[in-house]
Amino acid sequence: MALREDGDAGQAFPIYITVVGGLLFLALAYLAVGQAAATRSEAQTAADAAALAAALETRDYLAGEWLTNVLEPDTWQDIFTGDVPTPDACWRAHELAASNDASVDCTADGMLRYTVVAETNGTVGDTIVPGTEDQRATESASAVIEARCDFKPLAEDAGDDVLPVLSCKGEDWEFDPDDLSVLPEPEDLFDVHLAD
Repeated sequence: MALREDGDAGQAFPIYITVVGGLLFLALAYLAVGQAAATRSEAQTAADAAALAAALETRDYLAGEWLTNVLEPDTWQDIFTGDVPTPDACWRAHELAASNDASVDCTADGMLRYTVVAETNGTVGDTIVPGTEDQRATESASAVIEARCDFKPLAEDAGDDVLPVLSCKGEDWEFDPDDLSVLPEPEDLFDVHLAD
């Protein structure tokens, strides 16, 4: 039986080290991609939440205006279309973004839409990809407020003791001006959702 030559011994070890090194590099690269995706997801979450917060604040204000003016149906249409003076609710977007460790730029696009651009305060962090240690993620979102209700204006001879029937997505609300103990909630009057 012939013995192996000493020159062939250990040739698999450098190949093994190269393969393991390559796999380790790929694992670290995937980790960098994962960190970047997580940071981007944080920015998107902050943008979505901030836009919705501003829109919900405005929705609640409009619902309050409707409740204040429930006995004045001439004002209802302006309230449902947002054609009434409404305070800027971007302060709510800034407040919520801060709780999500982000900063935002918020704009009211008309009275019934808010657009927010959020940037994470945290960075992607140190990875094998150069430059990620200072890289922040920026994402945007828009939230809209839509009236869920409509009504038919009253005839001129209807009198002051009659209010229109308010139809809100399949539910009709009939009001007695002398007993307003049961009124729609803000979520019955307006829908708030992220824009596509």
